[in-house]
Amino acid sequence: MTDLAALPDRRAKRNVLVLVAAQAILGAQMPMIFTIAGLAGQSLAPNVCWATLPITAAVIGSMLTATPISALMQRHGRSAGFAVGALGGAIGGALGAYALYTSNFALFVIAALFTGIYMSAQGFYRFAAADTASDAYRPKAISLVMAGGLLSAVIGPQLVKLTAETMVIPFLGTYIAVMGLNLVGVFLFTLLDIPKPKPAALGASTGRSRRELIRTPAIAVAMICATVSYALMNLVMTSSPLAVVGCGFTANNAADVVTAHVLAMYAPSFFTGHLIARFGAERIVALGLVILAGAGAVAIAGVDLANFFVALALLGVGWNFGFIGATTMLTAHPTQEEKGRLQGLNDLVVFGGVTLASFSSGGLMNCSGGSVQAGWQAVNFAMLPFLVLAGGALIWLAMQPRETRA
Repeated sequence: MTDLAALPDRRAKRNVLVLVAAQAILGAQMPMIFTIAGLAGQSLAPNVCWATLPITAAVIGSMLTATPISALMQRHGRSAGFAVGALGGAIGGALGAYALYTSNFALFVIAALFTGIYMSAQGFYRFAAADTASDAYRPKAISLVMAGGLLSAVIGPQLVKLTAETMVIPFLGTYIAVMGLNLVGVFLFTLLDIPKPKPAALGASTGRSRRELIRTPAIAVAMICATVSYALMNLVMTSSPLAVVGCGFTANNAADVVTAHVLAMYAPSFFTGHLIARFGAERIVALGLVILAGAGAVAIAGVDLANFFVALALLGVGWNFGFIGATTMLTAHPTQEEKGRLQGLNDLVVFGGVTLASFSSGGLMNCSGGSVQAGWQAVNFAMLPFLVLAGGALIWLAMQPRETRA
């Protein structure tokens, strides 16, 4: 006889395959942009302290569009929201290319805002993986979709190497490639098989309000840990190409460091779901925070190329455990009616934190201390208070009675 309990996961596994492909193809633009946007911004900006402003603008765009895209998906389905994100990424690539052609820093920043639309939509891939999955398969579905980033970690930096110097204007070819990735990738979303949410019946409960959700202990702690994990990863990664090049290495060395980092972000995803299922999401999040602290320690210890590789690899693994663990914590608590509301709220908070981290990164790197080395140390020392905050939140949650956590 057919195992009826396994039937829902047939659909979920098909959706996971589509989302993995989307992570690989469309997701390649993120390591591309994080590798070159700071370097390109440094050449265009009137003040080097603003070098990472384009990356900050991308994160701001993601923060501002998280709630509208979540609402769009709640009403019209995941495919519609993901297609809008890809179109935003394509516009960002086109505007970025034109800004480089005309040496227009303001337009380059505006282009990054449109890239943020794609970045916001990509953040919902992990939630889409959980939509049709059973409770048992959900952690694995989330982690497998995140593992799709492993391919993007290879594709993105290699495309940077192939395209960065293909035209007279550095990085112009890279932004044209970004536009192409989005236009090709948008067709993938027609293959998704995720039912549109049913409109609530007149008078039916719509679930808890945003204020009630955020006051739920398990949800609040999950959001804190997701925000800290993502923000600290962005804080250090944003500055790393500037630090690598500033310490005398090449742009290709910077691309290789970013490749190692993004590989480390996604490679653990093949077993993160199994670890969460066995040990619990909270313990895996705690392990991620410890690894993030280790990344900071290695970075502070020296500026040899090996230090950059090891520190950025640890940063990626720490982000993986912290962010996937926190996402799993979050998806366990909302009802069907609350999902869209909570996911939009969560990504608004997460990318709000990432925006502050990205904005701070350039200032800490270029405008604190009298050298590249001093700036790089300032970036990594800045991680400490936020790691303490997230670790304290996990300890507080563990002390709460089980019946009051959710």
